[in-house]
Amino acid sequence: MSDATISSAAAKTPKVRFSPQRVWTMAMATVTQLIRMKILAFLVLFCLLAVGAGFAFSVINPEQQLSLLKSVTLGALQIFSIVIGVVSTALLLPKDLEDRTLYTILSKPVPRFDYLLGKLIGVLMLIGGGLIVMDAVLSLILWMRQSLLFEEAVNHLRMEKMDSAEAVTQVREIVARQGLTWNLHWAVWAIFLKATVVTTVALLLSSIASSTLFTIVIAFCVTIIGHGEALIREFFFTPNLSGMTGRAAALLLAAICPDLAQFDIVDSVVNGEIVPWAAVLNMTSLAAIYVTVYMFITHLVFAEKEL
Repeated sequence: MSDATISSAAAKTPKVRFSPQRVWTMAMATVTQLIRMKILAFLVLFCLLAVGAGFAFSVINPEQQLSLLKSVTLGALQIFSIVIGVVSTALLLPKDLEDRTLYTILSKPVPRFDYLLGKLIGVLMLIGGGLIVMDAVLSLILWMRQSLLFEEAVNHLRMEKMDSAEAVTQVREIVARQGLTWNLHWAVWAIFLKATVVTTVALLLSSIASSTLFTIVIAFCVTIIGHGEALIREFFFTPNLSGMTGRAAALLLAAICPDLAQFDIVDSVVNGEIVPWAAVLNMTSLAAIYVTVYMFITHLVFAEKEL
């Protein structure tokens, strides 16, 4: 067959376009695959143990009890959502290659971008589903706990004969500030955004490396650096670099490792502070930018990768 005939046949071959339905099918298949790997059950078990740990400490102050409950559970969700995102993403591509599932999928034909996006959405659906369930459980427990603590505090004031209207109102305000508010849901949303960015980074590393262990180790290193970028800028860039050079170095560091400290509002929520809408919008926009850039790079790398 001549080169002209091959070129003509290639020109007549219809180009496979992006398909949201195909991506959704890939995402659902990914969720099913992860559930079979017992990922979701491990997440729920871990989070339930964390909730139980929140009640294991005996603290008299109602404010401290509610603060401790939120601190333990939100911290556990934050750590484990990142672990699930990194480990799940690092296992998916090598497992598809080992089972030769990837070759079957790409021969459909399925564009590689659809495959990558479906895998990412599937992992995020699993993480998001687990966080929604735990958010509901934590909200219920926190609401019940704050009602109980308020009654106990009022009874204690009555025993001490200090149950004036001002004292009861003050206790109610303290318990309400540390109890169930919208800030709790914003903290869970911030945890999901951070896990989304880290999962996208892990997907990029998985498309580059063939070793699952390498992907997991580097992804966790990026996560640690991302949480400490403020310290790196303060102790290394500011004293040793000039203004323009320091800003350039900080931008380069943020481009290589996402600045995950921008999603840290858990401490503010634990302290009962109000999270403004502007902060939520800024976190969401920043996460969207990171995901878009990393997915673009991942597609470029994976499109040229020999399988």
